[in-house]
Amino acid sequence: MATLSKRISYLQLDAEKADNFSVLQRPLKTQTEGLPTIFYLSTPPALFGSICDSLGAHQLVQENTRIVLENPLGRDLLSSAAINEAVAKVFNERQVYRIDHYLGKETVQNLLALRFANALFEPVWSNAHINNVQITVAETVGVEGRWSYYDESGALRDMVQNHLLQLLCLVAMGVPVNLDAESVRAEKIKVLKSLKIIHPEEVEETVIRGQYCQSVINAETVPGYCEEDNSKPDSQTETFIAARADIHNWRWRGVPFYLRTGKRLPKRYSEIVIQFKDVPHSIFPLSSNLLPNKLIIRLQPDESIQLLKMNKVPGLGTGMKVLPVTLNLTLPDAVTATRVPDAYERLLYDVIRGDSTLFVHREEVEAAWKWCDAIFEGWQQRGLPPHEYGAGSWGPQTAFELIARYGHTWHESK
Repeated sequence: MATLSKRISYLQLDAEKADNFSVLQRPLKTQTEGLPTIFYLSTPPALFGSICDSLGAHQLVQENTRIVLENPLGRDLLSSAAINEAVAKVFNERQVYRIDHYLGKETVQNLLALRFANALFEPVWSNAHINNVQITVAETVGVEGRWSYYDESGALRDMVQNHLLQLLCLVAMGVPVNLDAESVRAEKIKVLKSLKIIHPEEVEETVIRGQYCQSVINAETVPGYCEEDNSKPDSQTETFIAARADIHNWRWRGVPFYLRTGKRLPKRYSEIVIQFKDVPHSIFPLSSNLLPNKLIIRLQPDESIQLLKMNKVPGLGTGMKVLPVTLNLTLPDAVTATRVPDAYERLLYDVIRGDSTLFVHREEVEAAWKWCDAIFEGWQQRGLPPHEYGAGSWGPQTAFELIARYGHTWHESK
């Protein structure tokens, strides 16, 4: 820390006053001569445009300057496009790094290696062999004193529009020409543009939104969302989302992608579950409880990859019985003995190197907002309030009915 602190300097300015940015000119010129300058904007997105204008007006943007923007950008497609347009007046797309920390996780990147470096998986990675895909990001905490901020976004804007749809892209994308930024992001854009738009008449049965209410967790009474500090009793903001997303292309036509995220759920974890189809015909006794294969990719709190497969029950007996066992595909301890970098650490390192592969392209952002905007429009047109669910539960009952309607159940992680 002593070494690092010597390399840090601090300046205070008002981001909404253009003339304040003159204080950056001298230190940036003297301390970063010939090196790339990186501006990391962790401000409200509404300030991104004016900050970029001020940086440009004071000649602080050069060919090797880069800018990092925190997601989510805006509240909808219109506001997001306005922000991107304002940034684009000063920075070209090659210089813009829209950061989503989920893309920096080791297991998320390993998903690309799992799919494209192994002949075992890619041939079965389609609607011919996969029954459904489930992506869950569950949190046990509430809004943690950030009620006013959260109430302006909600689960759809805060989690689905960026994190969950980015994970969906990595699962569903086609094989890129290579691993450079342009090729990888082009395949993700194709996925987002193939998402079936959910029309107002479909939204009630396709997207479930909920809001946690007062309940008891571990013998302690937990307030509901509208009872938190500084809350408003009539808020309609959702703290839970369960949705079915459909990708209309040859690879995924007919395979439902179930997205689920929420606050005040029983467990904290993020995972992707790829459920394969049943065997065409079982030759084993009914008592064997034959289950479909599942590839379970855990992103947090621990990172792991496991394959659920059927195995013979050992021992003597009449007839062959099978039971589900888990095959661990996680990197062995010998490989992970070296420190695994934090997601933000990896992403910031990539910004320094000028590698934008793990960052979100403008077209991705706008395609994701287009899909989410249709859901908001459906809620508004049909006047659909969020369903209540008790804090500490897995969301409203309608979330279970959503997936059961198509003959599926949520994967319950241990």
